Amino acid sequence: MASHEKSSVEEKGSIDEEKGIATPPERELDLTNNVQARIQNPLHGIPRAKLVKHVEEFAKEKGLEDKVELFTKGALIAQNPGEFESMPDLSEEEKEFIRRETTHRWSQSRDLYLTIVICSLAAAVQGWDQTGSNGANLSFPQEFGLRGADGIVLPNQDRNDWIIGLINAGPYIATCLIGCWLTDPLNYYFGRRGTLFWCGIFCTFSVIGQAFAQTWEQLFVCRLLLGLGMGPKATTSPVFAAENVPANIRGGLVMSWQLWTAFGIMLGFSANLALQGVGDIAWRLEIGSAFLPAVPLTIGIYFCPESPRWLMKKGRYLDAYKSFVRLRNSELQAARDMYYVHCQLVEEFKVLKGSSYIGRFIDLFTIPRLRRATLASWVVMIAQQMCGINIIAFYSSSIFVEAGYSSRSALLASWGFGMVNWLFAFPAVWTIDTFGRRNLLLFTFPNMAWTLLAAGFCFYIPADNSARIPLIAFFIFLFAAFYSPGEGPVPFPYSAEVFPLTHREMGMSWAVATCFFWASVLSLTFPRMLSALGSTGSFGFYAGLNVCAFVMIFFLMPETKQRTLEELDYVFAVPMSRHASYQFTTFLPYWIKRWVLFDKTAKLEPLYNFDEVESHTQRA
Repeated sequence: MASHEKSSVEEKGSIDEEKGIATPPERELDLTNNVQARIQNPLHGIPRAKLVKHVEEFAKEKGLEDKVELFTKGALIAQNPGEFESMPDLSEEEKEFIRRETTHRWSQSRDLYLTIVICSLAAAVQGWDQTGSNGANLSFPQEFGLRGADGIVLPNQDRNDWIIGLINAGPYIATCLIGCWLTDPLNYYFGRRGTLFWCGIFCTFSVIGQAFAQTWEQLFVCRLLLGLGMGPKATTSPVFAAENVPANIRGGLVMSWQLWTAFGIMLGFSANLALQGVGDIAWRLEIGSAFLPAVPLTIGIYFCPESPRWLMKKGRYLDAYKSFVRLRNSELQAARDMYYVHCQLVEEFKVLKGSSYIGRFIDLFTIPRLRRATLASWVVMIAQQMCGINIIAFYSSSIFVEAGYSSRSALLASWGFGMVNWLFAFPAVWTIDTFGRRNLLLFTFPNMAWTLLAAGFCFYIPADNSARIPLIAFFIFLFAAFYSPGEGPVPFPYSAEVFPLTHREMGMSWAVATCFFWASVLSLTFPRMLSALGSTGSFGFYAGLNVCAFVMIFFLMPETKQRTLEELDYVFAVPMSRHASYQFTTFLPYWIKRWVLFDKTAKLEPLYNFDEVESHTQRA
């Protein structure tokens, strides 16, 4: 690749004999340093004859000779998506399929929705695993001698607080140190489906093991084993969904990870509440019940089509085509999306080698295009822990008891938190692809900061004041209502889409490891923080972190809405210094003029130059 951008098209196409890749007619645009912020269709401007010739070479090489006519039509549509109505080669039926991508964008194939359902089950497992320990925290410490009954303070309580935190942090420690980093080799050898099958096995038997633990050491080991399933599941499931879903609804469907994680959290709280009164084994049933959604995940995953992008990466183009056909409404759409992806993958493989496990990891920090995606994914993932949501998800029952609730009332309040968290995630299904990932975060983080601070200050209300308990619950619920359509759904789909295919598993491993490392830090430190700072100090600390996260997102997180996975190569080729400078010198002054000074004449100069590329409502 040249070190500067060229807009000219070199009219050639060939078969790379060394790699066995049919290369499209070349379009040179630097994917590592896109200083002009151009977003470019890799097929734009290629003469029809050259494009048709390359399609023929591509079909011959990949064993798709009988589909040449279909792929030719698909390539021409991908090249000029807004002009399909005037293409004489297309039948009226084929044109109708393309029209419906705009008029009925949620009308997708059964197998695509099956994929989303299975990924949603994986998310529900994740949520239930997180909250099983929430209710168990009220009783397992007493059984293992880590906390005195009836509020009695033990001589070594400080040490025991750290042990309780360590047990709660167990899955997240194993996830960030081992589980996430298994994603790359598991995906390499077994594919997306095989990796999720592995995760289902670990998330079933390790959870059952926790329920039978006889010492806190045994419980801790079982929770470490759970992390070996949670890590690859949290990294692979959003990637699996992102690779299968069309661009114009990718955010809405891939964010179902958060929607159904929130649903799993709510189910976990429901189980905690239902099982609270069964006696001394209540905590065992609460923590062990999380295996229930893992069983249909393990069984159902092989009914889904494998990711066609993963199949193409492995050179299995015929299988990839069959998978695309299952995931799209027509063969024409499958051929179009497959050819478009292929052309961009050729460019990715030229620039982003990713030849070995260690090499791919080093690339995340040394290749500019990857380094920017690495930084952006790190920002959104660490922000999920900085916002403070997991001090509620992991310890809400303990917090509500601290506020003056009985154990049953605390579990009921926790259930209410889980219900709010789930219900308020639904708006993001529509807003994430219209309002955008970045705007959702910039709107919700300031609101999370003040609601968390308000909840903390409510602990100053005297215990005999009847307003104390409902006000604390109100502001915690309001905090969840702002979290759920913003920082809740954005991090996992965002991280799943920002990395190119060559480094997608490794990049997602990095992102999720970041998330769970800080989740383990939070789980480990919060019991001691609560003892040392009290609820007001702890909530105030996380309110301040919300402000810090807001600043990081403003300067370091590019928008990705409604761009194909391949077009995002150009977005992340823009230097981060240019992106940050634009936000400070262009966007911020515009926002102040428009929304503070109410100057309706204010105009925003766009950051990205969409280089003669018309909006395409449904590419791969």
